[in-house]
Amino acid sequence: MWACLSPLAVEALGEEPFWSAKPGPWGELQVRVVYLEPSDTLLAAVAKPNAVPRWVFEQTTESAVRADLQRFGLSSVLIDRLFNPASRTISGNVISLFPTVEEVTSLSVPVRSALYLELARSSANEYQRDPFFMLGSDLDDWLAGSGFNEAQTKLFRGLLWQRGDVIAFSDIEVLLALAKDPTEVRNTFRGLTRVRSLLVELKLPLKGDRRAFLDYWAAQQPDSPQLTFLRAVTQRRAEQTVDITHFLPAFARQRIYTYPDMTLRAKGYFPDCHWTALNFFNLEPDNQYLDMSKAAARLMNGYAAIDPPFTFGDVLCFMERGEGIHSCVYIADDIVMTKNGDSIMAPWVLMQLKDVENIYRGSSATRIQGFRLKR
Repeated sequence: MWACLSPLAVEALGEEPFWSAKPGPWGELQVRVVYLEPSDTLLAAVAKPNAVPRWVFEQTTESAVRADLQRFGLSSVLIDRLFNPASRTISGNVISLFPTVEEVTSLSVPVRSALYLELARSSANEYQRDPFFMLGSDLDDWLAGSGFNEAQTKLFRGLLWQRGDVIAFSDIEVLLALAKDPTEVRNTFRGLTRVRSLLVELKLPLKGDRRAFLDYWAAQQPDSPQLTFLRAVTQRRAEQTVDITHFLPAFARQRIYTYPDMTLRAKGYFPDCHWTALNFFNLEPDNQYLDMSKAAARLMNGYAAIDPPFTFGDVLCFMERGEGIHSCVYIADDIVMTKNGDSIMAPWVLMQLKDVENIYRGSSATRIQGFRLKR
């Protein structure tokens, strides 16, 4: 049932698949998938989740939770077991249920999906709220490099759930319970924190309009530092490719495909999507954009609201009922640069816009508003 995970419109280049972006002033782009993994130092610094599954329901009552679980499709027998005093705690209006591994694995995909969408409403259920996503990639390909043992691989396949149009995984605790030693615990956590990104290359020689190409990647800045290299690229005549990260402004070029420096956490400094988008063209990052109100003021006063088509460097803001829930930067075709959350485990990546939408489109009320920096 997961056949939809295979990449669309891929061609074979040796052993490595790629697809071609739509043509445009950005040139001919070839897109591949890469997986980013945190370093051993970063993994060691991050607390590992407890190996005991837990479902937390807040601002509710036992009767309301029982009714919800029944509505999601859990059996009456399972619900009664979950509310056995040995399997739950109740503190005021917060109810915590502690299902066994067998109870977690017994849920069907539709039941798990309905339940986990409800659990995702609470920050106490961090892995339902921020699950691991299978975004447009082949499941077998991803698992081949995951480092999971055989039992974990089988279990992982059985615990996937559907969040909108994307496949998700949340049961990290269950996988950790199958780790046999500290090395497997580390490898399991590393596997689940791998992040999919895109590697995008310009195909040369340039076949499009040279002036339009230069204007596009210089973002209409006649003094753009990238112009020196961009002009040199247009003069190449041999068939070759160039990574487009060379065309990014210094701020973005220094961060793409990297994780935040751990020293930032010690300073209480957590770069997020809005900070990233608003600093895209800056030589030095402006940390006032870590404040949501200041970031919003900068977007409203320093940028002009625009409609598609978008161009290089435009900020795309996901809006829901007037609130900006995520920002990313348009690169070319359907490719954006994004940092998905303020976690130190969230690297800066290139993604397809449709995949970002799958993560952040919370409802039919969610819309994407473009903003262009005023010159």
